[in-house]
Amino acid sequence: MSYEGYDCLKVHSDRGVATVTIDHPPINLFDLALIGEMDRVGRELEADGDVRVVVFQSANPEFFIAHADVALIQTLPTTVPPKATHLGLFHAMVDRFRTMPKATIGKIEGRARGGGSEFLLSLDMRFGALGRAVLAQPEVALGIIPGGSGTQRLPRLVGRSRALEIVLGCEDFPAELAERYGYLNRALPAAELGPFVERLARRIASFPAEAIALAKASVNAAELPTVDGLLEEAHCFNQSLATRPAQERMQRFLALGGQTREVELDLGGLVEKLRD
Repeated sequence: MSYEGYDCLKVHSDRGVATVTIDHPPINLFDLALIGEMDRVGRELEADGDVRVVVFQSANPEFFIAHADVALIQTLPTTVPPKATHLGLFHAMVDRFRTMPKATIGKIEGRARGGGSEFLLSLDMRFGALGRAVLAQPEVALGIIPGGSGTQRLPRLVGRSRALEIVLGCEDFPAELAERYGYLNRALPAAELGPFVERLARRIASFPAEAIALAKASVNAAELPTVDGLLEEAHCFNQSLATRPAQERMQRFLALGGQTREVELDLGGLVEKLRD
């Protein structure tokens, strides 16, 4: 399959391994353009019979995916709709990487917060560079909740108490701590990360495609129903979005320089300014 016509992504497929490089300057913001291309590449990878493993990485050493576009979130309706009965675009997009019959791997060398973290949580495995990779869910500081699957996936990975620490504390988790919590599979020295992920991806891709797909499907079956949880999350997100503090905090976030490179390099400092 030929992966052409992308502006935010570069896709290279070789011997069963597809490498997707996120290249959406300046901070790989999860805006409509990147969401649309992630949705498209997910559909194409899912249908590509030659691909057995998908590796996601970033062209920007400072950011994997910064987070969802707060200005875009502000445009969403603030009237709380009825609880949905099917997944919305973002939930469906990230869940495809969880359910597709390919192994999906995140290679993280920069920051992945909010929706960027939630995207990584949907992948089968996450490996981060020591001293470089940072993960976080800062949404509560903006008056909303993680609405892209974080409240459902984190407890499955790290347990309820640690998930609440991550979600309610709104602090950055460097690679070493993220590994200890189970947020990352492994944290490796930066120079070792690329070779390790390459070896693992090649090893998995060397195995029968049917066995990879069936093993993944069987492991997925061990989880509690995810869709019901995602629908509940979407409903709670819509409720949180309708509150005045959410609107005020998102506006303040942007006014204080959110989504600019200088501020995003130390988003924790901005989160501190948003505290009551």
